Amino acid sequence: MAGRSYKTEAVVLRSIRLGEADRVLHLYTLDRGRVGAVAKGVRKTTSRIGGRLEPLSHVELVLYRGSGELDTITGVQLVRSHRAAREDYYRLSVGLIGVEAVLRLFTEQEANERAFLAVTRFLDLLDDTPHAADRPALDPLALAFQLKLLWLSGYLPHLTSCAECGAERVPLAGYSPRAGGAVCRACAGRTEALGVSAEGIAGIEALLERPLADAVPLALSERARRDALRVITASYEYHGGFRLRTLSA
Repeated sequence: MAGRSYKTEAVVLRSIRLGEADRVLHLYTLDRGRVGAVAKGVRKTTSRIGGRLEPLSHVELVLYRGSGELDTITGVQLVRSHRAAREDYYRLSVGLIGVEAVLRLFTEQEANERAFLAVTRFLDLLDDTPHAADRPALDPLALAFQLKLLWLSGYLPHLTSCAECGAERVPLAGYSPRAGGAVCRACAGRTEALGVSAEGIAGIEALLERPLADAVPLALSERARRDALRVITASYEYHGGFRLRTLSA
């Protein structure tokens, strides 16, 4: 059995009840990317590890690789609980948007160290994030993290020139998921582009260029934040064929 066991850091993305006492966990791990696992007996009141496996938790796990699709968790050490984020409704909402984006964009059991470091950094910052918007979906940290995930997934929106015709130094008037970025006025109609303001494009550039920590104090107008959210959701729908449930909650 020891030969089929492995140890890895992981972030708990989602937790689903299984039977009377178990849970199925969707994990993003440092060494193997996305992993599905069963935590047996964690819903019993006598369980010592149940509280360490809540969504958003950063943990070190020992898992056993069996013959089925799901691994089995045999050991848990807490790295960071992110309890402060879970116990605040606004922060929890922002956090669940972020981990659902990871869940939907990174579906393979393939290590991606940059993605793992991005999600752990996001959660570290989330613990102290102030309420920066009426809607968690418009929070600068949530927007910046999702844009960086799109970049790491290969779907970085092109913003420096028209993504359709290549024209430079022209006003960019929209965003075309098909073209893969911002488009000029002449191309906006034929590419069925979303209307995105120059303010919104500048805001997206600012969120992409800066480290995640610098997104929190970034002064973005509501219009810029709404435009950024439209670009993110359009990218999800076009490239991945999905919508995040947490964005419409």
